[in-house]
Amino acid sequence: MENSNQFLGTERIGKLMKQYAIPCIISLLVGALYNIVDQIFIANASYLGSYGNAANTVVFPLTVVALAIAVMIGDGCCAFVSICLGKQEAHHAKQSVGNSVVMSIVSSLILAAIYLIFAEQIIAMFGGTVNAETYHHSKEYFFYISLGIPFYMFGQAMNPIIRADGNPKFAMISTLSGAAINIVLDPIFIFIFKWGMMGAAVATVIGQVVTAVLAVWYLLHMKIIKPEKGDYRLSGFICGKTLILGVTSFLSQISLVAAMAAINNMLRKYGALDPVFGQEQYAQIPMAVVGIVMKFFQIVISIVVGMAAGCIPIVGFNMGAGKKPRVKELFTKLLISEAVVGAIAFVIVEFFPHQLINIFGAANESTYYTDFAIKAFRTYLCMIILACVNKACFIFLQAMGKAVESTALSMIREVIFGVGFALILPMFFGLNGVLYSMPVSDVLTFLIAAFLIFKTYKELNRKGEKAV
Repeated sequence: MENSNQFLGTERIGKLMKQYAIPCIISLLVGALYNIVDQIFIANASYLGSYGNAANTVVFPLTVVALAIAVMIGDGCCAFVSICLGKQEAHHAKQSVGNSVVMSIVSSLILAAIYLIFAEQIIAMFGGTVNAETYHHSKEYFFYISLGIPFYMFGQAMNPIIRADGNPKFAMISTLSGAAINIVLDPIFIFIFKWGMMGAAVATVIGQVVTAVLAVWYLLHMKIIKPEKGDYRLSGFICGKTLILGVTSFLSQISLVAAMAAINNMLRKYGALDPVFGQEQYAQIPMAVVGIVMKFFQIVISIVVGMAAGCIPIVGFNMGAGKKPRVKELFTKLLISEAVVGAIAFVIVEFFPHQLINIFGAANESTYYTDFAIKAFRTYLCMIILACVNKACFIFLQAMGKAVESTALSMIREVIFGVGFALILPMFFGLNGVLYSMPVSDVLTFLIAAFLIFKTYKELNRKGEKAV
C-alpha cells in the first residue's frame, strides 16, 4: 500500500484544517439535523405540538447511545490509522479498518435488538411517562427509529474512517445525501400523509439507509487503506488499540445520555411540584423546551467537534512522525477557532432566544412555553464558550494518543459534574437547578482543562523540528 498521506506532515496547518475540518463539520451538522429537522416539523404540526416535541426529547438520548458506540469505533479507527500511517505501519491500518467494520455491524444489531425488546422500560427510564400523550408518541417514534439503528451506526462509524482514507469530501457527501432525503420526506410524511411520529421516524431511517449504502460503496473502493479478506478477522490487539483511542468519543456521547436521563427525570419530578407545570396540560413543556435547547447546543457542538475531529488525521500523523511543532501550531489555532464559535453561539442564545424558540413551534403554544424556553436558553447555555473549548481539549488529547487524560477529563465533565449537578442542584433550586447544572459543570471543567492545555504545550515544546 502506497502511503499518499505524507502531505499531512508538510502542508500548511491552516490549509489542512480547512481541508479536513470543514467537511467534517458539515458531516456532523448534517448528522445532527436528522433529529433536529424531525423536531422542527413535529413542533409545527398542530396535531403533535409540544407532546411530539417531548417525545422526541425522550428518544433523542437513545439515538445518542447508538452514535456513541459508532463514533468510538469510527474515531478510534481514524486516530489509530493516522498514527499507523505516520509510523509507516500500513498493515495495522488495514486491520483496524477491517475490524472496525465488523465491530460496527455486530454492535448495531445487538443494540437494535435490545431497544426493540425493552422499549417500554427504556422509554420510562428517560421520562416518557410524564403524561399519556407523550408516552404514546414516544413509543411510536422509538419503534421505527430502532429499526434504523444498524444503518445509522454503520454510516456514522464509517464516516471518520473515510476521512482517514484521505477523502473528507465523500464522508460529507454521504451524510449530506441521507439528511437531504430526510428533510424532503419529513414534511411529506408529517403534513401530507399525516403519519405523525411514525412519518418523522421513517423519513429519518430512509435517509440513514442511503448514507449506509454510500459508505459500503466507498469501503469497496478505498484509495489509501485497502483492507483484504484477512483484515476483517477480529484481533484482540487491533480492537483494543482502536477502542482505547475512541473511548473519549464514546464517553463524551454516552455521558450526554446519562445527563439527559438525569435531566429528564428531574424535569418530570420538579415540574410536578411547579404551580404551572404541575398541571396535566402543561406537564410536558419543561421536557420539550430543554430538548430544544439541547438541539441548539448539538448544532454548536457539531461545529466544535467537527473542527477538532477533522484534525484527528493531521494530529495523529504528525505525532506519529515526531513533528511536535506542527501539532502545537494546530492546537493553538484550534483552541482559538473553538472559542470564536462559542462566542458567536453565546450572542445568539443571550440576545435572540425568542427567534430560536419560534423555529420550534412556539406560536402554537402557551406563553408558559415561550417564557420558560427563553429562560432556559439564556441560563443553560450562558457558559457555552467554555463548553466549546473543553470539548476541543477532549478530542485533541485523544488524537495525540493521550487516551487516559482525555477520558478522565471527559468523565469528570459529563458524568461527575454533568449528572451530579443535574441531580443535586434541583434539590435546592427546583426547575431552575436543572438549568444551572450546565454552566456550573462547564466552569469547573474548564479549570481542569486549562491545566491540561498548559501541560500539553510544555510537552510539545520539549523536542521537535520547526513548523513547516
